[in-house]
Amino acid sequence: MQNELFPSERFSFFSLSSGSCGNCYFLGNSRYGILIDAGLGPRVIKKRLAQNGVELSSIMAILITHDHYDHIKSAGYLGEKLHIPVYATREVHRGIDACPMIRNRLNGAARYIEKGSPFQIEDLRITAFDVPHDSNDNAGYLIEFAGQKLTLATDVGMITDEVARYAGQANHLVIESNYDEEMLQNGRYPWYLKRRITSGTGHLSNRQTAEFLANSYHAELRTIWLCHLSGDNNNPLLAYNTIKEHLLEKGIEVGQQVALHVFERNVLSDKTEL
Repeated sequence: MQNELFPSERFSFFSLSSGSCGNCYFLGNSRYGILIDAGLGPRVIKKRLAQNGVELSSIMAILITHDHYDHIKSAGYLGEKLHIPVYATREVHRGIDACPMIRNRLNGAARYIEKGSPFQIEDLRITAFDVPHDSNDNAGYLIEFAGQKLTLATDVGMITDEVARYAGQANHLVIESNYDEEMLQNGRYPWYLKRRITSGTGHLSNRQTAEFLANSYHAELRTIWLCHLSGDNNNPLLAYNTIKEHLLEKGIEVGQQVALHVFERNVLSDKTEL
């Protein structure tokens, strides 16, 4: 429910970084915001927020998708040192606690959530949902605010019915487009790593994401961001063009019916007003 004192307040969204180098996204307005994942160092998070006009002190919560280090690097510090509540499933919290690279253990800052059970942070109604990935546990998030819906699904091994259902509700969709199949097949990765990536609990390829988007597009979907691109087996232009071409085959024109953007690795994105 939107705060009646600020009925027309606009929200904005941007990426601080995306990919195995570190993942962190911001959603908020002029009064407060949240982070989704905290896979960068705290100084970098503070600096990149400030570059887009956001103070770290305005962050009211952190949502964690899963317990891999490129998503949780600063969760302990931000939670325990800066007293920012950290929301995750119990299994993800167990994974954070067990990570040997996390120096600050979450105690008072830990908040436990259940998939499918909505919870509220200020004007944001948030629902976690299941995403297949080879972590302790993995969640995507549907966030409802100001009459809009943003869905984020990263580190997605495959498009399940549940992922499709939550992605299908979105006006704004952040979805993984990790690798190009030919680049991965012909690249330098060892066989076991290639198998892990393509296993169904690894990552989505450009083709898989493109086919899903082309087949599930609906008129209320206004913005798509591609996230978590591989540095070895993908590049932003290739990911963009693969999705654009598949959409066009279905008569969906990028720039006309839907906006399409790519979050680059370890790069602060532009702020998008929602």
